[in-house]
Amino acid sequence: MLTGLGFPFYIARRYLLAKKSHHVINIISVISLAGMLVGTMALVVILSVFNGFDSVVRSLINSYNPDIRITLAEGKTFLPDSNVISELSRLDGVMDVACALEDKALVRYDEQQTIATVCGVSDNYLALTGLDSMVVEGRPVLRNGSENVALIGYGIKIFLNVILNSPRQLILYAPRRLAQVSLDAERALNRRFIPVAGIFSVEQDFDSNYIIVPLEYARDLFGYHPGEITSIDIKTSKDNIDPTLQEKMKQIMGNSYVVRNRYQQNELFYKTMQTEKWAIFFILVFILFIASFNVIGTLTMLIIEKKKDIITLRNLGANPTQIKRIFLFEGWMISVAGAATGVVAGLLVCWLQMRFELIKLQGSGTFVIDAYPVQVQAADVLLTLLLVLIVGFFAAWYPIRYMSRQHASDMDS
Repeated sequence: MLTGLGFPFYIARRYLLAKKSHHVINIISVISLAGMLVGTMALVVILSVFNGFDSVVRSLINSYNPDIRITLAEGKTFLPDSNVISELSRLDGVMDVACALEDKALVRYDEQQTIATVCGVSDNYLALTGLDSMVVEGRPVLRNGSENVALIGYGIKIFLNVILNSPRQLILYAPRRLAQVSLDAERALNRRFIPVAGIFSVEQDFDSNYIIVPLEYARDLFGYHPGEITSIDIKTSKDNIDPTLQEKMKQIMGNSYVVRNRYQQNELFYKTMQTEKWAIFFILVFILFIASFNVIGTLTMLIIEKKKDIITLRNLGANPTQIKRIFLFEGWMISVAGAATGVVAGLLVCWLQMRFELIKLQGSGTFVIDAYPVQVQAADVLLTLLLVLIVGFFAAWYPIRYMSRQHASDMDS
């Protein structure tokens, strides 16, 4: 009769649900369950919020970064071979190819001035990157008839107090590429004017630093030779870049060039996001481990309270392994109940936030989203459950191992 796992599980379930002779044990049991519940819920919610922010930031970065960018391995500018660009365009999976030239310049508007990255781009660049859809004021154009015009970030617009459709223009200054340094500002600097056609809003750092202008205008401003560029930007037909396509581009360009996909263009940022997520995860796991001490206290007091029951079970034929399993199952049931309830509560909180956006971001007017973003991933939920169960198992195993030594005459034959 006292064989298999059914007997220890049955007794453990009775012990868990039955009233204890000491009321404090009931209180500690509830606290143990609540600790596992809150810890599990926090893990699910925090990981989902990190996933939400990661998804939002990735979508923002993807809105202005090309699928693939080709730059020099060493150096800044190069003259692309037209045959090479044609060969890249003919690759299966390549939808469009654009050229860009980036450099720093001093930008003035009335009495305000700032340092910005001026990016000269070919005519198809805006559509290739999707930047044309990010223009929030004005028009997404780089030419007004035969006149060159600029698109500026929202941060630059605020800082310089730029007014659209005004006769005032941006004044851009860039050092001339002279063999000798000159103290005469007129000789040392190129000065060019350009009106503003539109304001784009993508992401704070980008908006505060970038000005988009026609490619020929940028070459003239910085004094580069006709045809010089700093990068070749490519749009592909797939969101996830085929590694074989990237490898073919490397073979075409040779070892003097670096071919980066979207992840590689922002590798440090993505690694930082993942590091922050898992750092918070392990901090919460540690807190959950501390909370599991309540389970240790509950089982220790229960073993002491059930000392007479242990003797009775031994007399009925239960062996020491079965008796240990009774308390092991009880501790694990507390952890399982807390973990399962915590996951349900965490998913409920996530659903409420996604559905009703209950918790708003402070100063939401400056963000592209108004509330904390949430994205639940099954892998995170399963990993959370697994870790909670592992922590719960060891929290139950330790007091049983320790108390079995202390009460060896009762639990052992």
